[in-house]
Amino acid sequence: MSAREPAARPYDVVVAGSANADLVVRVERRPASGETVAGSDLATFPGGKGANQAVAAARLGARTALLGRVGDDGHGALLRASLERDGVDVSRLAATPGPTGVALITVGPEGDNSIIVSPGANARLTEEDVAGAADLIGAARVLSLQLEVPLPAVLAAARAAEAAGTRVVFNPSPPAPVPAGLLALCDPLIVNEHEAAFLLGEDAPEDPEERASALLTLGPRSVVVTLGAEGAVVAGEGRVPSPRVTAVDTTGAGDAFTGALAWRLARGDGLREAAVFAARVGAAAVRRPGAQSSFPTAEEVEAL
Repeated sequence: MSAREPAARPYDVVVAGSANADLVVRVERRPASGETVAGSDLATFPGGKGANQAVAAARLGARTALLGRVGDDGHGALLRASLERDGVDVSRLAATPGPTGVALITVGPEGDNSIIVSPGANARLTEEDVAGAADLIGAARVLSLQLEVPLPAVLAAARAAEAAGTRVVFNPSPPAPVPAGLLALCDPLIVNEHEAAFLLGEDAPEDPEERASALLTLGPRSVVVTLGAEGAVVAGEGRVPSPRVTAVDTTGAGDAFTGALAWRLARGDGLREAAVFAARVGAAAVRRPGAQSSFPTAEEVEAL
């Protein structure tokens, strides 16, 4: 069976990736080097690109599981409980000695953010972990991947998906060099403008549609470039609009887009159709603070 066709499998979306505690402070402006500025009270939210994408898909109705690692600390317990409340299968979310991953996030007055990630247990996800979860990956219609866990584990997961006929959705974030063998398994490769420029280097075109086409030459089977409030571009299929909303916090909006797109692909939608829906989900997600706490249900998306 083609990886593009819906299969009778127990899971719609399996995510192999990170789980972080997001420590968020709102500021009127970001400090310059050596400067101190006052911020809001510290707020702690469940996050991490892997967990975010799993929750985004689950909120929309997908049967979802997360393959990853958390620490044996309070943050790990918080994340596990939060994922379970949202209906994500955490049976392959292993606990490892040491700290859970943490993201230190500052949010500016326009809802834009800056993020520093301390990987913690995420850095300990191994190829052996992936091999032990080959049955889980093979039980999914779509596997979603990012780069907040080690590249060898990501590549092993993509190869396991290919062997099982599971479609691979890959967001190379945070940006890092990606081997051609991994890019060749992506269907689609999802990048924002910064990630696209990183992959293309100095010769990156300015026009988003040209960038999407240029990314295809690197080997992925399909490409989506996200443009924030301007929507997205599907390589070869043009621009996808985004609803106009007032942004409160953009944290996790890209993960909401990716999780939603993976869910719609698992349902059998074409890539452009899935991207249209995902753009609406991403727009809905910036209207509230936090990452997972802002992700909409299917009913909220329909009302947008």
